[in-house]
Amino acid sequence: MINRIAPTALYQEVAERLRQRIFSHELPPGTWIDEQKLAEQYGISRTPLREALKVLASEGLVTLKPRRGCYVTEINAQDLDDIFPLVALLEGRCAAEAVRRAKRGDIEALKAIHETLELSAKEGRIDAFFEANQLFHQKVQEIAGNRWMLTVIQDLRKVLKLSRLHSLSLEGRLQQSLAEHRTVMAAIQAGQPLLAEAAMHDHMLSGREALAKITEPSSKAA
Repeated sequence: MINRIAPTALYQEVAERLRQRIFSHELPPGTWIDEQKLAEQYGISRTPLREALKVLASEGLVTLKPRRGCYVTEINAQDLDDIFPLVALLEGRCAAEAVRRAKRGDIEALKAIHETLELSAKEGRIDAFFEANQLFHQKVQEIAGNRWMLTVIQDLRKVLKLSRLHSLSLEGRLQQSLAEHRTVMAAIQAGQPLLAEAAMHDHMLSGREALAKITEPSSKAA
């Protein structure tokens, strides 16, 4: 049973609840959004619901189709091929800027997150590794301090969350990802912006290659 929503900032709250249901795949890609059913579940009218759907459409999470309604966006291999290089470029630039801006406390915070990555990988805890990985990338972006770049990265990462695939489940990928993080961390600690940029860029593209091995076992990427 879904709790009813208080009227404060109604459409934003509705958008956030739907966003989390999409990210958790409770509403999988391709799902038709039943506006009447959702409005009844949340105890609201369709007006704030439709405003919320417009917000999610602007983020690329849902697709509004004339005369057919609203659907959770589906992404395919071509979408991943288009998005990953952009994320790689932007996150690489973030790593370079983070090196130039990082203070001692920032480096210590990154080291602490990296230690969690090391421990999670050692214990084979994929979910914990995934969460620490997200924190590491977010911290690098925070240190870089470029809010415009951060906004674009966040928007692109939201779309990537629509993928049902999880590259860390692929045999050997956990250790490979850890090794890539070690390279990024080492470059940041050494104060080498260009090395950090290249390492982060390659790390992101490596994630796309891992996904390709899951979806295209007979291709050259496998």
